[in-house]
Amino acid sequence: MKIMIAGLGLIGGSAAKALARAGYAADGYDRPAVLHAAVEAGVVVAEAKNTADYDVVFVALPPDAAMRWIDGSSFKDGAVVADFCGVKGAIERCVYARPRNFRYVGCHPMAGKEVSGLQNSCADLFDGASMIVVHGERTDESAVRLLEGLYKEMGFGGCKHCSAAYHDAKIAYTSQLAHIVSNAYVKSDTAEGFPGFTGGSFQDMTRIAGVDEDIWTRLYMLNRAAAAKELERLISNMQKYLDALNAGDEAGLHALLREGRERKERLDTERKIV
Repeated sequence: MKIMIAGLGLIGGSAAKALARAGYAADGYDRPAVLHAAVEAGVVVAEAKNTADYDVVFVALPPDAAMRWIDGSSFKDGAVVADFCGVKGAIERCVYARPRNFRYVGCHPMAGKEVSGLQNSCADLFDGASMIVVHGERTDESAVRLLEGLYKEMGFGGCKHCSAAYHDAKIAYTSQLAHIVSNAYVKSDTAEGFPGFTGGSFQDMTRIAGVDEDIWTRLYMLNRAAAAKELERLISNMQKYLDALNAGDEAGLHALLREGRERKERLDTERKIV
């Protein structure tokens, strides 16, 4: 089975290293400097010069670049092409906009770091993590099974299956909203001169504030309806806390905090069950 990875940043580089750890040899595609570094370090075996030579193609590029690359590439008949983008609906619509000779499966690894680039990739990034696998009317189930086998060998703890719409709605909450909150949180004037005044809560809140605005702006725009819905919901909830504080409503604030604690406990229980 010949495998190639388009995009050798944090996710693509980690995928290449995880595959190598599992005994697979993958070729790569990226900018010349990144590709050279990846080959020199043994992350990939060689440059993937002809995409039509490969049985499995992983696309670890930003969404717009991924769609352009898929549209502009030629693939082997029946090849499995899986993208790792953080939005799925837009990619799926692009792929199915015209007939394809390959078997497309939208995927999204639930793993990452607050830093990016090949230099930060690692073979164990996906160990125990969940891989989201998107299903639609045109999804080839044999392609899904092949990928599930590879993902297990790469260290993933399991696969979660859903539609593109379900994925985008969930990710708008679990990832995109969290990054907006962190990014907005650090804009307070009170953040100046904070050394010595912080603990774990500040670190937790600010860890993902340093987003790459070029990448994340596009992620939000490609999923803006779902992201806006979650942000509106958060603002509505936050307004209740502000109203209680402004009114000196201690009982109301107490109730809000209790509701949040109980909700968090239920979420923790659900996560343990899964």
